[in-house]
Amino acid sequence: MKRLEEILVAFSDAAWGMPLLVLLMGGGFYFMLYSGFLPFRYLRHAIDVLRGRYDDPDDPGDINHFEALSAALAATVGMGNISGVAVAIAIGGPGVLFWMWVSAFVGMATKFFTCSLSVMYRGHDSKGHLEGGPMYVIETGLGKKWKPLAAFFAIAGLFGTLPIFQANQLTQVIREVVLEPNGLSSGDPFYTNLTIGLSLVLITSMVIFGGIQRIGHVAGKMVPGMVVLYMLAVFYIMFANYANIPDAFALIFTDAFTAKSMLGGAVGAIIIAGARRAAFSNEAGIGTASMMHGAAKTDEPIREGLVAMLGPFIDTIVVCTLTGLAIILTGTWQTSGASGVTMTATAFNNAMPGFGNYVLVLCVMIFAFTSLFSYSYYGTKCFSYLFGARYKHLYNYFYVTTIVFGATATITAVIALIDGMYAMMAIPTMVSALLLSPKVMAAARDYFRRMREFREEQVKV
Repeated sequence: MKRLEEILVAFSDAAWGMPLLVLLMGGGFYFMLYSGFLPFRYLRHAIDVLRGRYDDPDDPGDINHFEALSAALAATVGMGNISGVAVAIAIGGPGVLFWMWVSAFVGMATKFFTCSLSVMYRGHDSKGHLEGGPMYVIETGLGKKWKPLAAFFAIAGLFGTLPIFQANQLTQVIREVVLEPNGLSSGDPFYTNLTIGLSLVLITSMVIFGGIQRIGHVAGKMVPGMVVLYMLAVFYIMFANYANIPDAFALIFTDAFTAKSMLGGAVGAIIIAGARRAAFSNEAGIGTASMMHGAAKTDEPIREGLVAMLGPFIDTIVVCTLTGLAIILTGTWQTSGASGVTMTATAFNNAMPGFGNYVLVLCVMIFAFTSLFSYSYYGTKCFSYLFGARYKHLYNYFYVTTIVFGATATITAVIALIDGMYAMMAIPTMVSALLLSPKVMAAARDYFRRMREFREEQVKV
């Protein structure tokens, strides 16, 4: 296991080099400038679409706009926001949060382009069912000769969307915060982890074998509540430490350009750490959310792109910032030797002694389970693309089995594997989006022209 961990870490570090940073961040800045800052100019219209003002039940697709965003957020607003931010701050210090913000803003433009394309260039699986995602965008939008790149994405997606990180961190917080302090853990942590892992398999299986409609329905019910609960908990921490808020933000900004606190002045390393964790959290440019938004009931690609761009804002600008502030305001990033979710739990307990860690456990359970449910859909679509729709149900058996691996493996090995595969998924996603970006802008100009004409007609009536 130690040797495997070393191989995975080396693979992940090599994948997340400067070329990928340029592709993700540089590509995002290109999308932002090329679109004329469109994600911000049409934010109100995006919210109207999300509220269902333009829903048509007869449109092609499986789930409505709100369910598509909720299911995508169920995957993105997860352990990356609670544990991933803690990992980032432990490695790169408070300044890493600033570069996560930058990644999120450019990620909004990236999500607009990639998710518009996922509806614009939907394909059909071997059973003739309408499907969306980077593999169909590549094959349908760029042509059959690009199919090897589409297959490359699908292969990486089989492993990049595994539930091992969520299982690992949920197991860790249940064992270290709930079981061990109350004397409920067995003597060997491995058997405790195994028991928790098997329980997660049972619960996850009850949802994911019901298909995308059940996943979308469950996510639509759970996601709004989980975000509100987490926000209220961190607002309490902020209120209790309100005097330290200005210093916390000052530290984030100064450390972002000096990296003195953790990386000894290696600003390049802190930028990579921020982009890496932001990509892991909001998945902009990775291609996973494109698969979910490609299932939306709409025949207007631009509408779904506008809805999708809200994801990085909610995920990173709101939820990741809350986690970062909780860790920085309580000083946990300096005083705690814990890693991942345990560091965040320590911050909550420091602010709310005796019950704070239990509040986090509740949030973690909801965050982790919604991610466990949604990720299975991504892997199933990749498996279906590679091997045929009639066999896609087989992937779910593999998927739930890996939950046990995630529950018993080290966090280092788990993060390295997922990070490396995310990097591989980003290459075909970003390359295809950059090549097809003129198609998106042409569709956007046409869409907003029709919207203006529609409003003018309404005024005349």
